[in-house]
Amino acid sequence: MELVHELALFERAPEEVTVTLQEFEDAGFGNKPVWKAFVAEADGIIVAFALYYVRYSTWKGNRLYLEDLIVTEEYRGKGIGKILFDRLFQETRELGFSGMVWQVLDWNEPAINFYKKYEANIEAGWLNASLSREQVANL
Repeated sequence: MELVHELALFERAPEEVTVTLQEFEDAGFGNKPVWKAFVAEADGIIVAFALYYVRYSTWKGNRLYLEDLIVTEEYRGKGIGKILFDRLFQETRELGFSGMVWQVLDWNEPAINFYKKYEANIEAGWLNASLSREQVANL
């Protein structure tokens, strides 16, 4: 959760983290896990993770959806992100998925440059839409 909060702070939206540690743990390790992750450790402490889940596209089929890739600030620039990203490619191949997708903020130049090294397609024209728990409850 510390890395989740660090990512939210980096993305200029710390108030958007509303999930509790219990909800986070249940969603990944409970009876019906919905996400998986690869982690990187240093001295027994998690310093990075890549959290993903399966996304189904009616056009493309099963795809690995990378929800978050975060390397704590102290460990950035040491190749950890590349190791995790490469592991996601391996997972995508092993699961027989049609590809891998994710989002990146348009102002996050270091991430965009990282993804461009892989010749990733960075699309324009899509807008994110969402409804909160409260909004859904009021519908």
